[in-house]
Amino acid sequence: MTVAPQPPTHADHDELVAYLTARWPESHPQPSLARIRALCDLLGDPQRAYPVIQITGTNGKGSTAIMIDALLRAMGLRTGRFSSPHLVDATERISVDGEPISAERFDQIWWQIAPMVEMVDEQLLGGVPMTFFEVITGMAYAAFADAPVDVAIVEVGMGGTWDATSVADAQVAVVAPISLDHTHLLGTTVAQIAAEKSGIIKPGSVAVLAGQLPEAAKVLTARCAEVGAPLRREGVEFGLLDRQAAVGGQLLRIEGMDGPVGDLFLPLFGAHMAHNAALAVAAVEAFRAAPLAAEVISDGLGAVIAPARLEMVDDDPVVVLDTAHNTAGVQATLAGLREAYVAQPLIGLVAMMRDKAVAEVLDLLAEELDTIVITTMPEIDRSMTAAELSDLAGESFEANRIRSAPDPGHAIQMARGLAQQAGPQAVVLVIGSVYLAGQIKALLATAAGAGEDF
Repeated sequence: MTVAPQPPTHADHDELVAYLTARWPESHPQPSLARIRALCDLLGDPQRAYPVIQITGTNGKGSTAIMIDALLRAMGLRTGRFSSPHLVDATERISVDGEPISAERFDQIWWQIAPMVEMVDEQLLGGVPMTFFEVITGMAYAAFADAPVDVAIVEVGMGGTWDATSVADAQVAVVAPISLDHTHLLGTTVAQIAAEKSGIIKPGSVAVLAGQLPEAAKVLTARCAEVGAPLRREGVEFGLLDRQAAVGGQLLRIEGMDGPVGDLFLPLFGAHMAHNAALAVAAVEAFRAAPLAAEVISDGLGAVIAPARLEMVDDDPVVVLDTAHNTAGVQATLAGLREAYVAQPLIGLVAMMRDKAVAEVLDLLAEELDTIVITTMPEIDRSMTAAELSDLAGESFEANRIRSAPDPGHAIQMARGLAQQAGPQAVVLVIGSVYLAGQIKALLATAAGAGEDF
């Protein structure tokens, strides 16, 4: 039996976030909707106060959600968006009108729902108190009802059927590409993972499916037939027709509900982002049950900002952040990076969690990186140590291509130093972990704010 940590009585924002994240970790969710349902019932079911567009999948959930958000705002709608995990601060997970809520508002929402969380904790449904992810999901749904928003865009944390976000019944269920990840929790085959993620498709929803592996597509279409959900599929009802590299991003031509729409500028790199854009347009058209005007699509996609998706956070030398941490994500990121930068040499700054396909990711990185700088995140139990990751990297990289640093601060200093020595076309790519991207982003922002150079 697990007992919830005691909430601080007079906490500042950082102390409150530390208390919330000290609850049961989101990396090991408890497969049940009982606790989040109990909380939402006590809150008056805020998740039913607005229509919901829910997104699952293995890769591309977050960027697709950001694009859906931008398109809906381009229509003049007020949006709420729930995403996970966060890079720097937990407030990033709850956005209203495209902006994270303030730390003050975050804390206020917690203190409003805290008595109800305590009541659910006392019941120990499933043998555990509410998890961190369940609590912050409840906070998001409450924040959106209070705003109020016209529509909520909700990114699944993990899976689908029993993910806490699924306490809401989505009007539009979006499934980004499915591949292998979180196999210790979701299943060891693509079909098993697809079955778990298909749980967001419910009676009354419209399913919008990205291009899928055949075994995933079979499971998803069967789920649609089972619950009577209308189906829109990439490559059939919608899709990406063409894309061309452009300064600062790419130009797209997509197939929408009313036919082809072209000359769409997307300020993001990579074929995967172009496909995500087509998926986002299809999701919003399914929500409207009508085509989007070309100017709305252009305005929405043109305004997209996607943190830590091949995001350049420094230019002397160039430092690019990405959250890719599984094989499919890393492949897409590396392809996008080569479109955007010459990257001679390409220096990787890498840390990874133990529960990922680490050897496979290192093999992919070894094909592209000239040098790998390996580090760890000592405060995260799941993080491989620098020594462990270096030993494993030795199976993919020659010894003279491997460097090691004890923490992200020393690692970014080392990587930037190597890039500065190499010349103006050198690029540092931070990859392998969302947590690593967040720490490097915070370190560089702090240094810049203080007028310091790493």
